[in-house]
Amino acid sequence: MAHRRCLHVLSRHAAALLSLKTPPTLPFSTSISLKGLTPFQHRSLISSTLGPTNWSHYRHFSSNKNDDEGEDVDEGEDEDEETADESYEGEEIGDTVPDLGREYTLEEKEAEAAEIGYKVLGPLRKSDRVFKKYEPAFAVVQIGSHQFKVSNGDSIFTERLKFCEVNDKLILNKVLLLGSQHQTIIGRPMVPDAAVHAVVEEHVS
Repeated sequence: MAHRRCLHVLSRHAAALLSLKTPPTLPFSTSISLKGLTPFQHRSLISSTLGPTNWSHYRHFSSNKNDDEGEDVDEGEDEDEETADESYEGEEIGDTVPDLGREYTLEEKEAEAAEIGYKVLGPLRKSDRVFKKYEPAFAVVQIGSHQFKVSNGDSIFTERLKFCEVNDKLILNKVLLLGSQHQTIIGRPMVPDAAVHAVVEEHVS
């Protein structure tokens, strides 16, 4: 009888201890009862549940053996892109650079010079009185993409002009503004019937 009481007390203490040591349920949507499982079975359940077969997140390493191959592929692609860009730029340059050996007709020369902003009259003669007495007047002329303020006797440096030689007379026909002590005439954008005469002094290479 005493032996049965001891077993009964031990079983009650064991039940109380098991109820205190029961682990909490896992945070999954499916409820899992751990009462009938041994510790070994418990460990196997956790490992199989959290294993790579059911877990959607994998570990990614910052470097592996494939990185070197990927870098080689990227370098090869960069080299291909650079060569393609160089060939494309070469095509563009080849298309835009004018043919230096091309011969222009008289009409083409006049049209291109007029587009830049001047007209070639021909070589300067000894009888021509180009440089007149200074007058208190000025003009703003456009040659190519540049603008210059000029007066009698001034010298300006421009980009090398086409179809003209040293001592050639020019008419600068893109006059944007005329001014004097008494009045100023502003063109919209050019002043009509206005021109500035000039002479080519030298070509600098």
